Parts: sequence; structure tokens; C-alpha cells
Amino acid sequence: MAEAVHPEAHGHAEHESTGVDSRKLGMWLFLSSEFLFFGALITNYLLYSNRTGFNIYPREVYDIPFTSVSSFVLLMSSLTMVLAHNAVASDDQPQARTWLFATAALGSVFLAGQVFEFTEFIVHYDMKLTTNPVASAFYVLTGFHGLHVAIGVFMLLSLWGISRFKGRLSEEKGMNVEMVGLYWHFVDIIWIVIFTVVYLIDAARV
Repeated sequence: MAEAVHPEAHGHAEHESTGVDSRKLGMWLFLSSEFLFFGALITNYLLYSNRTGFNIYPREVYDIPFTSVSSFVLLMSSLTMVLAHNAVASDDQPQARTWLFATAALGSVFLAGQVFEFTEFIVHYDMKLTTNPVASAFYVLTGFHGLHVAIGVFMLLSLWGISRFKGRLSEEKGMNVEMVGLYWHFVDIIWIVIFTVVYLIDAARV
């Protein structure tokens, strides 16, 4: 009699009721909650930005060309993330390391741009976290997104280190490229929404 093969034997522990890899299901559930979280932060910003009487509004100090370039850099990191995943699927470890590092580097450039932007707002326009509610809503929203990017960069560099010092990345167990890729694409999608709604549409009201 043939011995039953359990999903765990292949490193893919499937959820009993869905037949989906439990790690992937968990990641999708986590990202769904994150969509709701950022949706609440964006709504909060829009509510305050529509109020009158504040001494300064973020839309009055935006540098749209600069933020557009920064956004393009982050979006390009989604392409390098796809290339990294494809390299791992082809078991091309050197290429995987290259694209993982490139993705982390692009994310770091975006973060540097965000720090520069915040510094400009504070130093030249005196728009601080505590200036007024709409400024607070802006910094909390974009700051939390920046934190998510920083976490993603850390995970990417961890994967790069695993490949560099342990020889190869595996899709069978542990923190793998597909899971980190899902998270990274989520970060990019959220930024598209933030840039469109909070920067472009809101700036058009000036």
C-alpha cells in the first residue's frame, strides 16, 4: 500500500480547508489588514485636509517633481523584485543576490528622498508633526509607509545575506523570496495610492 504523502514533507504546509500554503495565506491575511490600516490613515488625512483654518497645509509645500522621481524609483524596485524571484525559481543564486540587493538599494533611495522631503518641510516651511492636525495626519501616514519600506529593505538584505553566506535561497521553507516579494509589491501599491490621492489630487486644489 502506497504511503500517503503529507504536504509538510515537501515544505508546503497547506491549510486544511483551502489547500493554500499556510505561509502564503497568512501573508495575504496580514496584507489585507494592512490595506485597511492604510485606508484609515488616508481617510483621516483627507478629512483634515478638507477643513479650513489651518496655518499651513501639506499641499502648499509639496515638491511634486521631486516626489515623482522618488516614486518612480520605488516603482522600479517592483521590477527588480520580480527579477529576483524569477532568478530564485531558476536557481540562479548570483542573479538572485544581484536583484535582491538592487531592490533594497532602490528602497533605500526612496527612504533617503523621504527623509530629505521631511527635512525640507520642517526647516524651510516650519511644518512639523505638531504644527496642526493635517500636518500630523500627513506625517503619520507617510511616516508609517516609510517604516514599512524600511522593514522591507531589512528583509531583502536578510535574504541577500542568506544567499551570500549560506550558499542558496530556498522556496521550500523559512522566509522566502515569494513572501517578501508579496510584501514589497504591497508597499509599492500603497505608495501609488498615497502619491495619487495625497500628493497629486490634493496638490491640484492649491
